Amino acid sequence: MKKAIVTGGAGFIGSNLVDKLIDMDITVSVIDDFSTGRMENTNSNAFYWKRDISDIDIDELTSFMQGVDIVFHTAAKARVQPSIEDPLSFNKANVDSTLKILLAASRAGVKRVVYSASSSAYGNATKFPTPEEHTTNPLSPYGLQKYIGEQYCKVFSEVYGLDTVSLRYFNVYGERMLLEGAYCLVLGIFAKQMLEGKPLTINNDGNQRRDFTYVGDVVNANILAAQNYDKFNGDVFNIGNGKNYSVNEVAEMFGGKTTQGKKVIEPFQTLADNSKASLIMNWNPTGDLPSWIKKYKEELGI
Repeated sequence: MKKAIVTGGAGFIGSNLVDKLIDMDITVSVIDDFSTGRMENTNSNAFYWKRDISDIDIDELTSFMQGVDIVFHTAAKARVQPSIEDPLSFNKANVDSTLKILLAASRAGVKRVVYSASSSAYGNATKFPTPEEHTTNPLSPYGLQKYIGEQYCKVFSEVYGLDTVSLRYFNVYGERMLLEGAYCLVLGIFAKQMLEGKPLTINNDGNQRRDFTYVGDVVNANILAAQNYDKFNGDVFNIGNGKNYSVNEVAEMFGGKTTQGKKVIEPFQTLADNSKASLIMNWNPTGDLPSWIKKYKEELGI
């Protein structure tokens, strides 16, 4: 891999991936509309094309991808609840734009597209840890849209000969995660509330459990998925920590007072079976949520 494109490369996960690729002396171009991406996340050694993928002409996008080895498609409108409130714009960002990326990549001769999928595809899983072959049953437009993206990846591998691989992320946290806005993870919400001296808002009963996955582990999974294996042909891999915590336990790690939030639609539990990624890609997570939260609190002074 000598040249790569990262969509959403000014966002949380994408920007961490860009930094890693630059450190590996890979030439990196980024497509990001900066709707949730931030200028402070940019890397001076990468090229940034400030565009909304859905607004780019397919021929223009194809031309931009000429000579590129790998496309990392991390751009998306994320989170479950906002997708329920605005399914049309989420579908445009998560389905239409993914299709456009795949079509342009196939026409440009890109070697592989690494797609950022989501564990939201499982919905309310019934087996834990949850393997990739578990039945998919999305509970939200977001979960469905990300799953449709996986299916498009498989079709483009089978029909168009574009090699693709989908990485199903479980609740990613870490450096550069958002602290506010509709796309903020519960850890970011708790951190902001602590900074403002407010109680920690817990939706539902707080017993819902999440597999929180460190962003550095997610970046490493992307790098491994881009390397020189035989063709993945649209295969799917769980990328989780393999250990989960309840929202109440996370609140205890932050140490603040709590307040009751609202009832929301969400799975009761997520927990990844990472054995496939470990076996085939030699990927194994290293992140430890309690240790990270302790360090993060010290950095924020809370």
